[in-house]
Amino acid sequence: MEGGRPQSRAGDAAFLADLGIALAGAYGSDAGRIWQYRSVFDHLLRLLTTTSGPGNVAQALRMVSSAEAADRKLDRYTASLLASSQPAEEMAVAFTGKATEELRACLVHELVLRGADVTKTPGIAGWAMSPHWRHHPLGWLPLALSDVEGQPDLPSYSARGGSHSMPYGPSASRKVRGDAGAHVPSVEETTTEAAAKGIGAAVANWAEESNGRIEARVFDLAAPLEAESVPGMLLGLGLECLKGAGKKTAFSVAACPPDQAWRVLFGAASTGGAYNSGTRGAYGRLAAWQSLAALAGAADGGLAEEVEARVRECTWYGFDADTKWFERVAWDIGLAVVSPERRRLAMLAATDTD
Repeated sequence: MEGGRPQSRAGDAAFLADLGIALAGAYGSDAGRIWQYRSVFDHLLRLLTTTSGPGNVAQALRMVSSAEAADRKLDRYTASLLASSQPAEEMAVAFTGKATEELRACLVHELVLRGADVTKTPGIAGWAMSPHWRHHPLGWLPLALSDVEGQPDLPSYSARGGSHSMPYGPSASRKVRGDAGAHVPSVEETTTEAAAKGIGAAVANWAEESNGRIEARVFDLAAPLEAESVPGMLLGLGLECLKGAGKKTAFSVAACPPDQAWRVLFGAASTGGAYNSGTRGAYGRLAAWQSLAALAGAADGGLAEEVEARVRECTWYGFDADTKWFERVAWDIGLAVVSPERRRLAMLAATDTD
C-alpha cells in the first residue's frame, strides 16, 4: 500500500484482480453507485491496465469479465485503457482467454485508432478478420484509419487519472464572407426522425447523460446554394441555435474540412460532455461516422469507403454564434453541410454545460 492505495508490483496482479472482484461481489450494484467503491475499483483497474508487467493484462481481463463486475460500459472503458497503455502484442490474451465479444470488438478498434495494424498482429488478426463478428455494430468500421480520420485525438491514462483534448469552440479555418446581396434560394425542411437521430449520433450522450441540447435539421433548396450565400441561408432557416444572431449578436461561418468535422464529432462522442465520459474510442469512432454520414446525406447501408467518398464531395462549414442557445462554456458545436449538387443543407448544433 502507498498513500492508502494499493500499488501494482510483480506478483500481485492476481491479488489486485481478486480484490476488485471481491469488491464488486460484496457491494453489488452499490459498488457502481457509491463513489468510494467505484473509485477503488477504478484505481485497481487502472493499475492493472496501465502498468507493464507479466500477467497484468490477463488479470485485468479476469477482473472485468467476472460475473460480479461484467458490464458493457466497463468493457468499453477497459478496452480504451488497455489500448492506450499496453503493446498490441500483449492484447492477444483477450482473444484467446476470458473476455467478452464486446470487449474484443472494442479493443480491435481502440487499437486501430492508435495506429495498430490489427490485421497483422499475432493473436488478434485471426479474430479481427473473421466474418463471425461482422453482425456487431462495430463490424461496419474499417480495420484501418481513413484519411478523414487522420490521427485522432485520444485520451491518455495513468493509474491516477486521465486527460483528453477538447476540439470545440471557434474554428481557426478561413472565414466565409457573406454577401448581403447574394441570392438565397427558398427552402423546404425535410428533417425526419431518422435523419435527426443520425446527425445527432455523436452528441446524443451529451443530452442523455449530461445537460446538453441538440438541434439537427435537414433542408432541401429550390436552387443551388453559392458559398457566399451560406451565412445568410443559415440565419434565414429559423434555427433555434441562431435565434437572435445577426447584426447585434456575433455570428461567424468558416470553411471546415471534413477531417476537422470528424475530429470534433469524434471528440464529442468518445469523451462526452460536461458530466459524462462519452462512449470511449471504438463507439466514438462509430458515432462520429454515423453523424458524418447523416450530415452528408450518404445512402443507408453504404460501405465505409462509399460514405467517405460522399463526405469528401460535400462542402463543410463550422459556425459559431453568441446566442442564448449556446452555453459557451466549453462544449459548443456548429456544423453545416452542403451537398455536392448544392441543393441540400444539413446542420448540427450542440451545446453542454456543467
